Amino acid sequence: MMYFMIAIGGAFGALSRYGMTRWVNIYWNHHFPFATMLINVLGCVLMGVAFVVISERMPSLEPYRPLIMVGFLGAFTTFSTFSLEIVSLINMQAWLSAVSYLLLSCVLGIAGLAAGMAVTRFF
Repeated sequence: MMYFMIAIGGAFGALSRYGMTRWVNIYWNHHFPFATMLINVLGCVLMGVAFVVISERMPSLEPYRPLIMVGFLGAFTTFSTFSLEIVSLINMQAWLSAVSYLLLSCVLGIAGLAAGMAVTRFF
C-alpha cells in the first residue's frame, strides 16, 4: 500500500509541477527560470508545513507521509527534500555536515550535469 501511495502522490506531484511550469511560463515568459524557482520555494514551504503537521501537530496523519512528503512533494520538487535534510542537520547542530551537503550537492550536481552533457556530445 505504501508504494501505491507514493506512486499516486508522485503522479499528482509531477502533474502539478508540469501545470505550474506551463502556467508560470505563459504569464511570466522570461529567460530567468522563474517557474523552477517558484516551484522549489513553494515545495519547500509545503514540505515545512507537512513536516510540522505530520510530525508534531497531527501524528495520526503519519500513514499519509509517503503520499504527501515522499510522493507528491518528492515529484513536485526534490529541492524540498534536500532543504528539509539540510535544516534537519542544522537542527542537530551538525553544521559541517549541513554545509558540506549543501555545497557538495550543488557543485557536484552541476559538475555531473556538465559531465553528462560533455560525454554524450562526445559520443
